[in-house]
Amino acid sequence: MLPRVVAAETLDHLPPDDPAARRSRRDLMRVHRVMGTRSIVARGWQALVPAPRAGGLLRILEIGAGDGSLLLRVARSLAPGWPRVQLCLLDRQDIVTPATLAGFAKMGWAVQVQAVDVLDWAARPPRPLPGGVFERWDLITTSLFLHHFQGDALDALLAAVAARSDRFFAVEPSRSWPALVGSHLVGAIGANAVTRQDAVLSVHAGFRGFEISARWPKAGGAWQLQEGTAGLFGHRFSATLAGGAP
Repeated sequence: MLPRVVAAETLDHLPPDDPAARRSRRDLMRVHRVMGTRSIVARGWQALVPAPRAGGLLRILEIGAGDGSLLLRVARSLAPGWPRVQLCLLDRQDIVTPATLAGFAKMGWAVQVQAVDVLDWAARPPRPLPGGVFERWDLITTSLFLHHFQGDALDALLAAVAARSDRFFAVEPSRSWPALVGSHLVGAIGANAVTRQDAVLSVHAGFRGFEISARWPKAGGAWQLQEGTAGLFGHRFSATLAGGAP
């Protein structure tokens, strides 16, 4: 078994306008295509929200959203059969382009970008809303992001997600031998040095078995958890709060 080892990845510490960072973000879209991330996320969302109410509004938050391009591809595959969506893209850096925002707007998805460190977001209390209620999301989602965290930081992040949402979906690197072999071959799809190094680190920091389920908060309601492999290189986790709004 591969032990889980979390190490700092180069892309996370490069300025957003650094040429190597821009190239690595383009590489990530190729990595997502190889992993089938768009389809994995779309199927995961559909399983969690199988029949969105007609004329309703879904509130979705993506943490670790990056430039938003992956979620735009997911949205395009779902939009014809989905209700209106109010989407928040949360990331430490605001790198969502006007073209990406226009793509969401074309489908009628209202998008807000929040530039904030996710652990700062997790540490602050939910925002109060009119009517004496607190900010809550129908769905929180993330892709290739949880593996950056371990120990108390991962616990705090999962606790904040559970406190603010009715559903959660994550796809992460699988910590498996096939994924590790694949991570050493990303140069074959034209990945630069940053992506080649980070891909290997991501697999070593990835998940297997029921590792995320074991860290999901035990208090705060009856949650239905599902966790397992997603394709050859991915690992998926979903959580649904019993009695959550459809």
